[in-house]
Amino acid sequence: MPKFFSRSRCLAVFLALVFTLASAMSLFAAELDLGKWDSQTRARLQKLIDDVGNKSAGYNAAKKPYAVFDWDQTCIFNDTEEALFRYMIENVLFKATPEEFAAAIRREVPKDNFSKDYNNKAGKPINIDSIAADLDADYAFLYANYIKEQKMPLDKIRATEEFIDFRGKLAYLYEAIGSTFSADVSYPWVLYLFVGMTEAEVRAVAEKSNDAALGDKLGTYTLSSSEKRPGKAGAVSLGGYKAGLRLAPEMSNLMNVLRASGIEVYVCSASHETVVRVFAGLPKYGYLVPDANVIGMKTKMKDGKYLGEYDYGNDYPQTQQKGKVKAIEQVLVKKFGYGPVFVAGDSQGDFHMSTEFKDTQLTLLVNRVRKDDFGKLGLQAVKEKGQPNARYALQGRDENIGQFRPDTATIKMGKSKPELLHSSLTPQ
Repeated sequence: MPKFFSRSRCLAVFLALVFTLASAMSLFAAELDLGKWDSQTRARLQKLIDDVGNKSAGYNAAKKPYAVFDWDQTCIFNDTEEALFRYMIENVLFKATPEEFAAAIRREVPKDNFSKDYNNKAGKPINIDSIAADLDADYAFLYANYIKEQKMPLDKIRATEEFIDFRGKLAYLYEAIGSTFSADVSYPWVLYLFVGMTEAEVRAVAEKSNDAALGDKLGTYTLSSSEKRPGKAGAVSLGGYKAGLRLAPEMSNLMNVLRASGIEVYVCSASHETVVRVFAGLPKYGYLVPDANVIGMKTKMKDGKYLGEYDYGNDYPQTQQKGKVKAIEQVLVKKFGYGPVFVAGDSQGDFHMSTEFKDTQLTLLVNRVRKDDFGKLGLQAVKEKGQPNARYALQGRDENIGQFRPDTATIKMGKSKPELLHSSLTPQ
């Protein structure tokens, strides 16, 4: 064999090729895909990556910058926790005993009547006592005939008045609590229905829910309770439930480019930590966020099963509103010694983490045409658009297809005309 074909030579050439390929891939990975980004929003994101990433002159691997993303309606279209909640209802995927279920649906819910918008079909007010009594009776039937022992197949269960009533009233209850009381009541409430489940069981059902919703047609639908089982609350009917989930390839690409550029990626969500870890971490979804990098809501566990109680251990907050700031401080600022260089969000729940860290150079605002404080950040983004060091950058979507659009304006669900800002906000 000629000398230049020796094993050592071949190995050296092979390693050189691998290194060259790896370097080329690294350089490529440091450039964001064009995707459906607004061009100036993409340019601002790319500048941030170039300025603070591992190709910049001032990069210090011992003091890595990091980014924090909200999850629902930011990294994906629609809400994984809410989709899972209704998937569990539709498929009767509960493990709680009737006693555990009764305690979970009442936990920390005030006894006041729900908002008038949530009166029953006869126009009469409803409160937790009246509707919980109806749900207790429905759940007892489902538990005896399907959950504890499958005496009836699922298709037969779904045809029963007890199931129809249960589906309509439990879905309604979450919306009524959220619209009547504060987020610190409604956000953890939906998590309590994991009571009796193991982490593995929650992960498995979350993956099934994600996959089903990714295949669903986007839109909204109505759920009604049974007219034949009015119970104490009376019959209820509520529309506007969101169907379907969609991936956001631009966001997964952004995460991967940040990582390739030496910028660590974290998620801080108001959904259950375990549920988000499934979506953020499984390779088939493309985001590749390690479990340890997901910060979210937590519920207590005993003997390997979830309890219907929030886990405030070690002063851990609810990861919503200002609680996101506190959680980031506890977990990330404590680790790194400084705040995130980049934040991404979509709603009022992300306002505080978007504005309160002095180290944050850029916040990406997924445009949902809001009129709250977060919506006002969109107004600021409009004013700063095109500036090389803009503090806020806006990104539009088409909600009818659940995808980004190459613009800062958003097309709302059921509409065809793009909207840049809520009508109450006017650029100066």
